[in-house]
Amino acid sequence: MSTQSTPITSSQEQSGAPIKIRGAIETRSIDYVPESERHGKVWQQGPFWFLGNFQFFTIAIGFLGPTLGLSLGYSVLAGALGIVFGTFFMAFHATQGAKLGLPQMIQSRAQFGYRGVVVVLFASLFTFLAFNVVDAILVDDGLNGIFGWNKTVVGLAITIVAAILAIYGHDWLHVVFRVLFVVSLPFYVILTIGIMTGHAGGSAPPPAANGGLTLVGFMSMFTAAAAYNITYAPYVSDYSRYLPRNTRSLPIIAAVFGGAAASAIWLIAIGAWLSSRLGADDGLVALRDAGNNMVHGLGTLLAILSVLALVATMGLNAYSGMLSAVTGVDSVRPIKPTRRARVITIVVLSVIWAVIGIGFGGNVLDALSTALIYMLYLLVPWTAVNLVDFFAVRRGHYAITDLFTPHGIYGAWGSRGLISYAVGLITMLPFAVLPAYPKYTGFLAAKLDGVDYSIAVGLIVSGALYWLLCRTLDLSAEVPAIARSEQELRREDVPTVEHA
Repeated sequence: MSTQSTPITSSQEQSGAPIKIRGAIETRSIDYVPESERHGKVWQQGPFWFLGNFQFFTIAIGFLGPTLGLSLGYSVLAGALGIVFGTFFMAFHATQGAKLGLPQMIQSRAQFGYRGVVVVLFASLFTFLAFNVVDAILVDDGLNGIFGWNKTVVGLAITIVAAILAIYGHDWLHVVFRVLFVVSLPFYVILTIGIMTGHAGGSAPPPAANGGLTLVGFMSMFTAAAAYNITYAPYVSDYSRYLPRNTRSLPIIAAVFGGAAASAIWLIAIGAWLSSRLGADDGLVALRDAGNNMVHGLGTLLAILSVLALVATMGLNAYSGMLSAVTGVDSVRPIKPTRRARVITIVVLSVIWAVIGIGFGGNVLDALSTALIYMLYLLVPWTAVNLVDFFAVRRGHYAITDLFTPHGIYGAWGSRGLISYAVGLITMLPFAVLPAYPKYTGFLAAKLDGVDYSIAVGLIVSGALYWLLCRTLDLSAEVPAIARSEQELRREDVPTVEHA
């Protein structure tokens, strides 16, 4: 008798109806993607994640360095190092989607338990909503500054577009991201050439106002940049789970790393230049001005493309937010992962971020940096536990069907994962520094000249503790369950033939 309480495949597949994904509203959500439906290509991950950072949210992160007193060069260096560090952890999650055919947070049930995963789902859902709140603020303010458009109308319009994109789902997101990547890339190349040749305007500030190097400023910029891509970690498997199961790990990790890191480093550098050389305080307006300094209309086109990319990314956030929310509900009360559940969840999340984003009236840079820091603190212990489990403990071997029941080998509450997450989070607090909402400096951070080292502490403590606690884990006892799961998946993976 099967122990699963939630179907591993959608109700459409179970009914024997032909499954259509490409070109239509996606039917799958938190359920397993059978091998017969795996149609993704590894190369698609590169432009997908490149475009995910190829918008003016990333440019706004570049503004942080100069506002913290860093020179242009040190702002770019701190941002680049932070992105490389953060993307390293993000990219390794990509292989999990292809290997398991599951959304990221369903796989986390192996570490935290069927019900225990709700604890970390709070962190992931907060991340998705916080990104969309900040995105909405940035778009509202930017389009109001350029065209004078009403912020409320803009906020509602971009929310509707992002929600529709999320409702259509995985394949539509990939297609839209690739199209925007191809269209946007040449114009950013032109802008970059203009910046390097002096045709984009701007001038070096006087030496007294040029900024320099402070450890606090450098580490704050590093942390914000690292947080930017580490906070993508709960997303990655969501968009690689349609890849064939035999996809090799290194190519997919490299594709995700290259795409996500290259665009982020590039636009953070542009953002730092716009802030330090143009004296800008709004990324979208500054992008418009720099482009128009070169060719009339170029800047306006760049601004529009950047908005489109950011709205597409809001769809990405809404889609992954839906997966986290449905996983959370299912962990408390099992539900069928139907198309209707997907749509309702996306609509509810859209209303939440729209209300908060449109109604927020604070400083945009403060909101951005604070949101990134909160996301970082909540997700660092999780990513450490998740990666250690996948690569060092279970080494990619899971009983997938047991992830859909509280009575399987992973249980309802994963004490090892929950303890490691909690201890990691607690040990980060003395090293943490919050710039605003509220302001906070841990007592050890204060003794270290106000520098935030919590990210390293969280990764090391949570990862090491989980590895130690798993030394008593009897992996041999999981082998029969894995074999049983594979047999069940093979029975489920029978494609339905649609006759004309």
